[in-house]
Amino acid sequence: MTNENKVDYKWLTTLNMFITQSHQSDLKTSPYQKEWSNLRLRISFGMGAPARVPWIAFIVQEMAVSKGFYPAYLYYKELETLILAYGISETEEFGKSWPAEIMNSTKTIAAHFDKDVPRYGDSFVFKAYKVKITDNSVQYVYSDAGTEASEKDIEADLSTILEYYKKVNSITPSSTVPEISQGLFYMEKQLEDFLILNWAKTQLGKQYDLIMESGELISQQYKTGIGQIDILAKNKATGSHVVIELKKNQTSDDTVGQLTRYMGWIKKHKNDAGVSGIIIAGQMDTRLDYALQMVPNTEIFIYEVDFKLIKPSEEGG
Repeated sequence: MTNENKVDYKWLTTLNMFITQSHQSDLKTSPYQKEWSNLRLRISFGMGAPARVPWIAFIVQEMAVSKGFYPAYLYYKELETLILAYGISETEEFGKSWPAEIMNSTKTIAAHFDKDVPRYGDSFVFKAYKVKITDNSVQYVYSDAGTEASEKDIEADLSTILEYYKKVNSITPSSTVPEISQGLFYMEKQLEDFLILNWAKTQLGKQYDLIMESGELISQQYKTGIGQIDILAKNKATGSHVVIELKKNQTSDDTVGQLTRYMGWIKKHKNDAGVSGIIIAGQMDTRLDYALQMVPNTEIFIYEVDFKLIKPSEEGG
């Protein structure tokens, strides 16, 4: 059975309908399909009033628009520009994001326009189109080249970013003995315990000492008047404290804020003007990098996991 109120499964038809409706007061999304290319499809024209930047998002099952990263069309109506973006939620971070190859080498939307934008300025540009609407037709022109994007181009652009997104979020089976490298500890407590137990073997252990008091280790979950520091250690050379925080499932701003609060507490209550800070994260985050450039005596460490599953020999039992 077909529903005549539904758009057909031709992407340009869907996109043209989205652009046209963005200039109307109709905020309903029921006519649109709910899935595309095995991804959940979410559309918004605003809530209660038309949005300045209506959007289309393609998301995997475990993410949400408010918590995740995903390909997205962001339509900047006032600038007559449609961005096909490496989108990042403004509300809550997912715990991982686009690979460093994207975040370290791709322009943000704010940088693309070279001005403040109403929303989503921290997302990254994959393709940018100038949108021209005449009567009932919509024309897309590549912002960088000035050439018109054909229906084939539009579909190819979308297909490219969707396939990349699926690759980023999938595990490819292997017929060989599994080797997992550069994996992530998604349970931060495990990483914290691992660091403590293997301190002397880590890069941190070469420069910092864990703190003992009355024969007991007090470095882990060190208690302060404003909360517990993940790990508190001391610089072998200077004797000053270092506050070490694991970037948990929270925003970069929250992580930096938490680190600096603890550093401030140590400076005051331990009379340590030389206190430093370290954030340990699973991957590089440009927002963390920018924030820490303004915070003296801080560093970012990226952790990697490298382990193998090995079939024991018959002799070894």
